[in-house]
Amino acid sequence: MDAKRDSMAAQGSIPGTVYVVGGAVRDALLGRPVHDRDWVVVGATPQQMQEAGFTPVGRDFPVFLHPLTHEEYALARTERKTAPGYRGFAVQAGAGVTLDDDLRRRDLTINAMAQDAQGHIIDPHGGQRDLHAKVLRHVSPAFAEDPVRILRLARFAARFGDFTVAPQTLQLMRDMVEAGEVDALVPERVWQELARALMEVYPRRFFEVLRECRALARILPEVDALWGVPQRADYHPEVDCGEHQMLVMQAAAQLCADLPTRWACLMHDLGKATTDPAVLPRHLGHEARSVAMARTVAQRLRVPSDCAELAAVVAAEHGNIHKSLELGPQALLRLLQRCDALRRPARFALVLLACEADHRGRGGDFPRQPYPQRARLETALKAALGVDAGAVAHEVGEGGGKAGAIARAVQIAREHAIARTLEA
Repeated sequence: MDAKRDSMAAQGSIPGTVYVVGGAVRDALLGRPVHDRDWVVVGATPQQMQEAGFTPVGRDFPVFLHPLTHEEYALARTERKTAPGYRGFAVQAGAGVTLDDDLRRRDLTINAMAQDAQGHIIDPHGGQRDLHAKVLRHVSPAFAEDPVRILRLARFAARFGDFTVAPQTLQLMRDMVEAGEVDALVPERVWQELARALMEVYPRRFFEVLRECRALARILPEVDALWGVPQRADYHPEVDCGEHQMLVMQAAAQLCADLPTRWACLMHDLGKATTDPAVLPRHLGHEARSVAMARTVAQRLRVPSDCAELAAVVAAEHGNIHKSLELGPQALLRLLQRCDALRRPARFALVLLACEADHRGRGGDFPRQPYPQRARLETALKAALGVDAGAVAHEVGEGGGKAGAIARAVQIAREHAIARTLEA
């Protein structure tokens, strides 16, 4: 990170003193790529910033766009808790707010560092020490004032998978949950942090940290309920449904799955938590229950439709897809049609990817086993799509066939195409 060069280049037109802060400093110290930089200006007023040509864009606190680079520059600020939840803050910004004041309000020590124009690191809260020790630690008791910080910390645990949470910080998070702070989170913010965590390298850590501080039961009780539920050891050597869920999330990450697929993986087995204890460890019928529960979660968190729709298909059909090696052409075509694969082949590819993650997300030797169901279903779909339905309809229509006869003829043609392809 060449903060000195960039800062010096901009300094001539910026009132006050400019620092790079937060994630850019952290990632540079870790040797990770720096994609975005956060700038803080100390000793300036909003009026001075606008007079220097900066455009105000912040709604809740003074943030300005640089007239040339269009990067965001925020005035140093402090926050004071005024009401429950993450929105209940009064913000103070101005020439009298110091850099130390600004850093003290930040969430974690590893995010509370700054770098000046000469490249010097300002680290009043031991961020470099905690980076070296791989510890996520809160900066001050003010951490407890914003419940979003629980989600953010869990997300950083998913990014830095070998970092641990400081015991004092974990206890503070538990106290926040007990005080009901997490219940004040709005769905949009929960989804925002959850979606970002799902796309990290170690998504299982997000859920594990939330479980450790007891927040998962408040935010995603349907997922939290999976732990402690047994399943058949011959199919699931890991036995516990919660552990299986975490293995599936890691398998999805290793397969480089996109967000809708990872969300579908998270939702696919929710119904197992509601299985009648009398029939455990079998989970007959959990697919239909998972569909209903996934829809409830999607509505509650206002999940985007592409994620919610994919989750419903995977929850409903993952068991049938796993068994598809046993299916003949007719049953394969019906499975493809239930998944709407002929109309939406690209989405079906994501369905298969989620099912492969489910297959690999088990203990024992399963993660190393192939998943031939995926290739077989892709082959069957290609064969079905290769049938010229228009030509079949024309031929049947010429012979006096009605709509029902045409539909049946197209169905038979597709079944025959699948049979020929699989026998080849």
